[in-house]
Amino acid sequence: MKKLGRVTSSREVSRLMQRLGIKVKGLEGVKRVVVELEDKNLIVKSPFVSMVSYGKVKVLQVEGEIVEEEKKEEIEEIKVSEEDIKLVAEKAGVNLETARRALIEEKGDLASAIIKLRSTNP
Repeated sequence: MKKLGRVTSSREVSRLMQRLGIKVKGLEGVKRVVVELEDKNLIVKSPFVSMVSYGKVKVLQVEGEIVEEEKKEEIEEIKVSEEDIKLVAEKAGVNLETARRALIEEKGDLASAIIKLRSTNP
C-alpha cells in the first residue's frame, strides 16, 4: 500500500478525497444557522455551509460570524371560554376565578382541571 505522504496542492487533495469516497458540496442560499441550546441560541449570520459526505454519514461544516442570543421564555396565552369556566366551577365545586386558574394551568383541558380541583378540594 502506498503511503499518503504530504499533499501539496488542492488538486491532490481532491484526488485523495475522491479515492477515499469523501464528497464536499457547498450549500447555497443559506441565510443563517441557529444552534438552540437550553439557555441561549448561537446564531451564525451569513454562513458558509458545506456538506461533507462519506458513505452514509453526512456532516455539516458551518463558518461565519457567531452571535449569542439569550432565550426568552415563551408565554403561552391560553384562552378559555366562560362556558368552560362555569362548567369546571360547577363540577369541581369552586368559584369562577379558581376554575379559570385551573383551566389555564391545565392548558384548557376540562377534565384535568376538574380532577385537579377535586383532588385539592375534597
